[in-house]
Amino acid sequence: MSTVIAIAGKGGTGKTTISGLIVRYLKQTGNTPILAVDADADSNLPQALGMTDDKAIGTIGKARQEFFVSKGDVPAGMPKEAYLELKLNEAVVETDDVDLLVMGRPEGAGCYCYINNVLRSYLESLGKNYPFVVIDNEAGLEHLSRRTAQHIDFLIVVSDYSLNGLRAAGRIRELAEEIDIEIGQQLLLINRVPGEPDESFIKKAEEQGVTLLGIIPVDKAIYENDLAGNSVIDLPDESMAVKVLNDLLEQIIPTTKVN
Repeated sequence: MSTVIAIAGKGGTGKTTISGLIVRYLKQTGNTPILAVDADADSNLPQALGMTDDKAIGTIGKARQEFFVSKGDVPAGMPKEAYLELKLNEAVVETDDVDLLVMGRPEGAGCYCYINNVLRSYLESLGKNYPFVVIDNEAGLEHLSRRTAQHIDFLIVVSDYSLNGLRAAGRIRELAEEIDIEIGQQLLLINRVPGEPDESFIKKAEEQGVTLLGIIPVDKAIYENDLAGNSVIDLPDESMAVKVLNDLLEQIIPTTKVN
């Protein structure tokens, strides 16, 4: 059975970097293959993972739109569900260790309820082929509110070192409780903290009702790596953010450690 890890939070908190670092950790510990799902309309996960195939960007959104406007052109004898699944299969970018599915944004007007239902079933079926599924969500849990995932083992809510980030984390917790999704653990990760966090800030974090997973310090290596055009997979093992997050993940995620 797959372990599903979803990352959420306010925009600009570093969700995609954290998603990429989680994929990095799973790769290093030999827990592959991994299905990485970019559910953010900005679609930055391919760059974070070093998978910048232009065909991947927005492919799911395009597939849904193409199906919506041309479903009368389904090949004779092929059920429309099978035709849509074929289009979705074409959207998966495959590598040896990580496969990538980019959701993109729906293009054009129209009701996508039926297509989203098929997409949810497709993701559930596809995810069973991977020991780990990592979902990088857009701000506000838009895709989760559409129930494109039915079960999440770990919902990691990322906040930056700001009260707005913490308030957003609290709102995400409330939304997660309202929608019909089974969630194993909700965890708060505070990212880009400069130095020792203030006690009053930690108290505010605890008031959000989300278990504090840990604190990731500001890491110059991440900025230098990004400016060099490298993926987070290329970050050195000495990176402070890599070290801290790896230690935190080792405590919660049931991986098979490879020596």
